[in-house]
Amino acid sequence: MMQTMTDTDLSNPEYYLNRELSLLAFNQRVLELAKQEDIPLLERLRFLCISSTNLDEFFEIRVAGLKQQLALGVNTPGPDGLSAAEQLARISQSAHDLVDDQYRTFNEILVPALARQDIRFVRRTQWNREQAAWVKDFCSRELLPVLSPLGLDPAHPFPRILNKSLNFIVTLEGKDAFGRESRMAVVQAPRSLPRLVRLPREIAQGDNDFVFLSSILHAHVGELFQGMKVTGCYQFRLTRNSDLFVHEEEIDDLLMALEGELPQRNYGEAVRLEVADNCPAKVADFLLRQFKLQPEDLYQVNGLVNLNRLMAVHEMVDRSDLKHPPFVAALPPSLTGASDIFHTIRRGDILLHHPYQSFLPVLEFLRQAARDPDVLAIKQTLYRTGERSQLVETLIQAAQAGKEVTVIIELRARFDEEANIQLANRLQDAGAHVTYGVVGYKTHAKLLMVVRREKGQIRRYVHLGTGNYHAGTARAYTDLGLLTADRGVGEDVHKIFQQLTGLGKVSKLRKLLQSPFTLHSGMMERIEREIEHAQAGRGGRIIARMNSLIEPRIIQALYRASQAGVRIDLVVRGICSLRPGVPGVSENIHVRSVMGRFLEHSRVFYFHNAGSPEVFLSSADWMPRNFFRRVETAFPMDNPELQQRVIEESLCYYVEDNTQTWVLQPDGSYRRIQPQEGEPPRSAQARLLEKLSAS
Repeated sequence: MMQTMTDTDLSNPEYYLNRELSLLAFNQRVLELAKQEDIPLLERLRFLCISSTNLDEFFEIRVAGLKQQLALGVNTPGPDGLSAAEQLARISQSAHDLVDDQYRTFNEILVPALARQDIRFVRRTQWNREQAAWVKDFCSRELLPVLSPLGLDPAHPFPRILNKSLNFIVTLEGKDAFGRESRMAVVQAPRSLPRLVRLPREIAQGDNDFVFLSSILHAHVGELFQGMKVTGCYQFRLTRNSDLFVHEEEIDDLLMALEGELPQRNYGEAVRLEVADNCPAKVADFLLRQFKLQPEDLYQVNGLVNLNRLMAVHEMVDRSDLKHPPFVAALPPSLTGASDIFHTIRRGDILLHHPYQSFLPVLEFLRQAARDPDVLAIKQTLYRTGERSQLVETLIQAAQAGKEVTVIIELRARFDEEANIQLANRLQDAGAHVTYGVVGYKTHAKLLMVVRREKGQIRRYVHLGTGNYHAGTARAYTDLGLLTADRGVGEDVHKIFQQLTGLGKVSKLRKLLQSPFTLHSGMMERIEREIEHAQAGRGGRIIARMNSLIEPRIIQALYRASQAGVRIDLVVRGICSLRPGVPGVSENIHVRSVMGRFLEHSRVFYFHNAGSPEVFLSSADWMPRNFFRRVETAFPMDNPELQQRVIEESLCYYVEDNTQTWVLQPDGSYRRIQPQEGEPPRSAQARLLEKLSAS
């Protein structure tokens, strides 16, 4: 018998998975790709590095936030009922397991596999006479001149340690030239030198033999302490709180405030200490005391304390056979051979599916706007753009050519703050109008509008997207974009830009949903409508694809929909707090995570609506911050042909994937699925490469 919505307390913590543990589970899935033998070897190494980089950010932001809550006595549990202290305890256990798996994967799987392909990391115990001589010379020329050993004594307190920098704690015996008897010193590795050094071909076994900078320093650290005996040298690395805090209500200039805060990011509160696994307990304890950390914050590792430095190998090694085969991103048929992009857009909406289809039409849209005498204004939001962005250069050219260029730059895009400050200054110098959005709300919406005079009338052309205006990520992330001249969409985008640059009441939008005003209620209304359809016997169906799902009211609405018989498929790349498959609560909800060559980044929401489906593309995940603390948009796919494309390419292919899919279990674990006997393998990304790319 179907449960009614009043039978169950849907706010019960048992029905929610912890977001932090879910994020660690995502990083474990990334690491699993490093073990997958049908993935090219250097790509597997890259996945290992990505899992390491992701874990760094997890500690810098998520763990740091929980530690701050604990220090301030904030003990309000989340929907899963766990306090900050309980979360930190579980995180420590899961993160230690993940780190152990990372180093086991590197040492026992990837290093031997790379060696079989003549890519070697030559340890100092393996150097022959010629190699040792070359390393000694390299050390004398490149390394020793820039090292500053710091002895620890009453006149030399423990130095400030830069966030995520490579350091060595050195134990010593004897007296120095001044008769001092310091027992310890710190050596900080120079940031100017690469962590991976290629051995010359004439003294190596092949073209790709490398030594670690840490090995070179280990071998010659004694030269820094003449007349003393080095009894131990152990690498360590400190992770600090890297979240920026600016009280926006109490400042006059957000840009100046962030500029002042950025230098402190490297010296926030310590949250994690990594040390070599051969570091004696008393030395590790000494370091923990210096950084006011607890034993559970210590991670002892068998190898480099910074695995993500191995990312350089992917670029340094010229072995196309060990990398993904290249592909050529295609142009949509309507743009092939087209010279006037405005004419093409007027003829019909254009859907772009990145990275399988090229990002160039977006750049060309802006280029033609910059030099078109009939274009009056260009307005754009920018969150992340990348270095030396062609798009930014085109905006500057448009402003210098006298166009009215308005750019809303999100200065608080995490870890891109400094780049965005520089970008804002460059655009202002060129004559563009630059604003920083709305105080208290990050501008995360992806909007580009061109205002053009045509035959005495004003027409708006718009690009909306699920991903950033970043040509690099457009080649590595899956995202969707829409080029349209639809009047209703253009009017809505115009109103949003007015909100972001001016003042006044919120205008009602005709087609778009917008955070923080209508996106949450719009999604809730559509979920409730599916419930009504199911209860009336018209069936109910929801398919949603996103990066993260943690908003409690949305989750409760999905639970009610499941109870009403609505069939729900969720494709959630990363964090998912919804617990599927709970009897009487979520039996009709299936959650999968699809991982592969490209980072899944699209947000697509499908509601069956009794046979008159609605499909929205969005810049927003289903998280509280996206619904209530950001400016986001969701835009409808009204064109029947393009709507069907989105349903097939972005939803059906993913629900049918049986090669790169992990299915979320009721206990919060993920199970990798494989094709059943007699079932053909289906990979969403492979199908899209075959269907859409030009090669």
